[in-house]
Amino acid sequence: MMRIQSLPQPVIARVHGIATAAGCQLVAMCDLGVAAADARFAVSGVNVGLFCATPSVALARNVGRKAAFEMLVTGETIDAAAAVQRGLINRSVPADALDREIDKLAAAIAAKPRSVIAAGKDLFYRQLELGIASAYQLAGQAMACNMIDDIAQEGVSAFIEKRAPNWVADRA
Repeated sequence: MMRIQSLPQPVIARVHGIATAAGCQLVAMCDLGVAAADARFAVSGVNVGLFCATPSVALARNVGRKAAFEMLVTGETIDAAAAVQRGLINRSVPADALDREIDKLAAAIAAKPRSVIAAGKDLFYRQLELGIASAYQLAGQAMACNMIDDIAQEGVSAFIEKRAPNWVADRA
């Protein structure tokens, strides 16, 4: 589960059917999630006398505390619309559009500079574990370093010149 956050590429959960217990944990740990509208989610161990302890870690960090705790102590199943509302997934689409939606999301990310996405993902997760002052300090340092990078310079130049940026060097 922890490897997902350390990968430089964003990881997208593709959900169809039901994601329960560790499956729901996996969805929560992924950076992004897209589900078929008929998908279902649960951490239902409590229904058989087991508290879903490891899934609670992922849920508590990716879903509001009260919503996560409710899922954990009731064992109730939620639908994809509720999963979007609670922040467990980003999008819910008709089942026949699931692959198309994931391809669209992945393409939007892949069109950006790889190094910027990797550094941004790393910063995102590192700052979450810090207090707000330390998080802003870390983010400020990251932004300052990013602004002097050649990729950012190309992006800013392209914006000023009203042209598409050329990030080909970042794709090698």
